[in-house]
Amino acid sequence: MSGQLIPTDDGHDLVITRTFRAGIDDVWASVTEPERSARWFGPWEGDAAPGRTIKVRMVQEEGEPVMDLRIDACEPPRRLAVSGAEESGGWRMEVLLTERGDTTELRFVHHLDSADQVGEIGPGWEFYLDLLVAAREGTAPKTFEDYYPAMKPYYESLRAD
Repeated sequence: MSGQLIPTDDGHDLVITRTFRAGIDDVWASVTEPERSARWFGPWEGDAAPGRTIKVRMVQEEGEPVMDLRIDACEPPRRLAVSGAEESGGWRMEVLLTERGDTTELRFVHHLDSADQVGEIGPGWEFYLDLLVAAREGTAPKTFEDYYPAMKPYYESLRAD
C-alpha cells in the first residue's frame, strides 16, 4: 500500500503512487489511449479534450455502468485531471507523471471533500492501479476481494494522522 492522506485547504488529497520501468510517453498512453485504458480501467468514447466529457464503461464494477468524466486539464505527457459525478458525490482526480531516468512515477491524486469514505475509496484505487500494473506487465490481475476489506483498516488509520 502506498496511499497517503494529505490535508488541503478544502478537504484531503488521497495520493497513491506506482513506478514503472518505462518512458513517460508509454505510461501516458496506458492512461489516456482508449484501447490501452480499456485493459485496466474501462473503454471510453467521446472527444477527449479539456472542457469536454467522455463516457467510460466501468468494466470492473457490477453491471459495468457508464460514468461521465469531464476532462478538466490535459497536459501531455505529465498531467490529466478529470471530474465526474455519481450517486456518492463528485469525484475530482488527477494523474501526474514524472520521468526519472528509465522509470516513470505515476502519482494518482483523488481530491476528497471529506476523508470519511477513505476506507472504501483507498482500496478501490489500489485495485485499479494494480490492474494498470498487471495490464502493462501482462500478468494476471488480482480481484477486488484481495483489496477490500483487507486494506480498509490501513486507509481508515490515515484519518487519525
